[in-house]
Amino acid sequence: MAKENILKIKSFAFALKTIQTYKEIIKNHKEYVLSRQFLKSGTAIGALVREAEFAQSKLDFISKLSIALKESNETEYWILLLQKSDYITQVNANELLSQNRELTSILVASIKTTKNSLKKRT
Repeated sequence: MAKENILKIKSFAFALKTIQTYKEIIKNHKEYVLSRQFLKSGTAIGALVREAEFAQSKLDFISKLSIALKESNETEYWILLLQKSDYITQVNANELLSQNRELTSILVASIKTTKNSLKKRT
């Protein structure tokens, strides 16, 4: 039986929450510019995690997860901007920030672990 991939599961759940929030923003506020940027970066994290799953090498794996990490950082920016400009509530922002920061932590740990395994080989 395959081991459960917590990063894959959590990044997919975060993408769904991102889509739900995006829909609420465009429905309630008719705001399409900031919310679209948030949608793109928030869903890209999971897509990159999926790409990393079939990476061609450990270096490719690290590269994909590093890009996901950048997307996670960008997503935090958009969440904060949407919250400060009153497009999402503080409660919604806190939930999104918590999930996103958890993804960031998992990504950092995965990248470090993979880099350390490469060092051990040399």
